[in-house]
Amino acid sequence: MILVTGATGLAGSAIVREFARQNTPVRALFRSPDMARPLRGLTGVELVQGDMLRAESLTTALRGVDRVLMISSADKRMAETQYAFIDAVKAAGVPYIMKLSGKESGIGFDPFKFQGTREHVEIERHLEASGLAWTHLRPSQFMHRYLPGALTGVDAARRELRLPIGDIQLSPVDVEDIAKVAVALMRSDGHEGMAYDMTGPEALTMKEVVEHISQATGTTFTYVPVSLEEKLREFRELGVPEAFAQIIKDQLAERSRHPESYVRTEIHEAFGVRPTSFAEFAQRHAKAFLRL
Repeated sequence: MILVTGATGLAGSAIVREFARQNTPVRALFRSPDMARPLRGLTGVELVQGDMLRAESLTTALRGVDRVLMISSADKRMAETQYAFIDAVKAAGVPYIMKLSGKESGIGFDPFKFQGTREHVEIERHLEASGLAWTHLRPSQFMHRYLPGALTGVDAARRELRLPIGDIQLSPVDVEDIAKVAVALMRSDGHEGMAYDMTGPEALTMKEVVEHISQATGTTFTYVPVSLEEKLREFRELGVPEAFAQIIKDQLAERSRHPESYVRTEIHEAFGVRPTSFAEFAQRHAKAFLRL
C-alpha cells in the first residue's frame, strides 16, 4: 500500500487524483475533514485522518504501508513536521519514503539563503541518515504561483505581475506534471538513493510569462518590476504576517542575484511525460487569470 501525506494541498491533491486516474489504490492522509471533501469518492482512494506531528495519530495510516510519498505544508513547522514523521515511519517498520522536496532553478541559487530550500536540504539529510530507503523529487517553482491569489501571482485587478526580480529567468513546472512523475516513481523500482531535479521545459523572464498570460486571456497583462521594499509594503497591505513576508523577501532577493535558470526535464522524459509549457498552462487557467 502507498501512503500520500499532505493529500489536501496543491501538490498532494494533484498526486492523489493522478493515482485515482490511473486506477492505482492509494491511502491519503489528511488533517482537516473539510479540506479532504474534494477527494471523497475518488476511485481507489482511502482517506485517513492523522497528524504528521503526532505519531500516535498515524497508526491506521501506516498500517500495511510499504511506500510513503511525504509532503507537508511549506510553513514554519515544515522541518519539525517531516522530522517527526520520518521517525514515526521508521518506528512503524515502513521501509521507504519518497520526499517531495524542492529546488530553485536559478543557476547558483544558494539554498541556505532561503528558509524553504534550506529546510528541504536539512530534511533530506535527516531522511538519508534515518536508515530508510529514500528518493527525493525536487521540482522547481510551481506555475500555479503566478495565479491571482498567490503571493507572487498576478494582480488580476491591475492586470499586472509585480515582482522585485528584474529580468531574471525562472523555469516553473506544472503541478500536473509533478503528479504524473511522482506516481510513476512510486509505482516503479530502482530509485532508492536517487535525487531527481525537475523544472518546466523553458526558462522564462517575467516579461515572457505575462506575454503568455496575455495571449491566453486575450487581455493585456504587464510585468512591473518593483523594489523589494515596495513588494514588502504590498504584502503588509494584504495582511501577510511579517515573518512570512521576510521569508519570501529572502527568496526573491536570492533569485535576483542569479539571473539565469537551468532546465531539467530528464525525469519527464524517463517516464514519457510531455513537459507542459507555460503557454499551455496559461491557456488551461485563462479564466482564473481574469478573475477579479
